[in-house]
Amino acid sequence: MNLNNYYNGIKMIDTHMHADSRSSEDFEKMYLAGIDTAITCSFYPYKIDNESVLLNHLNRILEYDTKRAGEYGLDLKVALGIHPANTIENTEIIYEHLYEWIENNQIVAIGEIGLEDLTDSEITIFKKQLDIADETNSKVIIHTPRKNKEKVLKEILEILPQHLDEHLAVIDHINPDVVGDAINTDCMLGLTVQPQKMEKEDAIAILDEYGFDKFLLNSDISNKPSDPLSVPKTIRELHRLGYDKEDIEKISHKNAQSFFNI
Repeated sequence: MNLNNYYNGIKMIDTHMHADSRSSEDFEKMYLAGIDTAITCSFYPYKIDNESVLLNHLNRILEYDTKRAGEYGLDLKVALGIHPANTIENTEIIYEHLYEWIENNQIVAIGEIGLEDLTDSEITIFKKQLDIADETNSKVIIHTPRKNKEKVLKEILEILPQHLDEHLAVIDHINPDVVGDAINTDCMLGLTVQPQKMEKEDAIAILDEYGFDKFLLNSDISNKPSDPLSVPKTIRELHRLGYDKEDIEKISHKNAQSFFNI
C-alpha cells in the first residue's frame, strides 16, 4: 500500500541516490513512504582498473537497477557519467555511450560528475562531460566532496560557466558552509540530508534563509551510512512546522520535475 495519503498527498522525488548500492527493501520503504520517483547516479565505490569495469557499472544501473526499483513501485530515473572518484585513463568509450544514452532519452542528466581531489585527470574529464552536455543540451548533476568542499566548489564555479549554461546544472551536496558561495549562480542547488553530511534541520535553515525556488532535495543513499527516508522525513518536518504547502511542494517534487523534465 502506498502511504501518500499519510504524507498529505504531497508527491516526492529523491533527486540523488545510488541504487546499485541499496537493497530492494530500501526501494520498498521509499515507495511506501511516498517517494514516487528517484534519480540514481553513477558512482563506483571501489577502485576501477579500466573502462570495461566502469561501463559494466553504468549499464548495470541502467538495465538492472531500474527494473529492481520498479518491482517495488519506485520509478527510477537515471543519470550516468564519470564520477570524479572513478577517473580512468581511456574514457572515449564512456563518452560514446553518453551520446547514445542521451540520443535515446535513456538518461535525465549526465551525472554525477564533478571534482574530488582537483587532479588534472579529474578536471579534464569534468570539462569534457560539461562540453558533451553543452553540445547535447543535457542537464548535469555536479558532485561536491565532503573534504575541501569550499576549495573544490570554487574551482567548479570557475570552470562551469566556461563550458555550460549554468541553467543546465545542479550543484549537489550543498551545505550551510558553502550555500552562500553558490546561491547567486544560475544553477539549481541540491540539499543532501544524510548521516554525516547534513541533518534535516540544517536543510530547513537553508530554505528559511534563501527560499525554496533554487533547491532540490535528496538522500544520496549509497554504500556509506544512509537514510533512505531522509526526504520524506524532511518533508514531514516542514509540514509539521507549518510551512506553506506550495513551498513544500517546490522542494518535494516541483523543482525537480521542472529541472529534469520528469
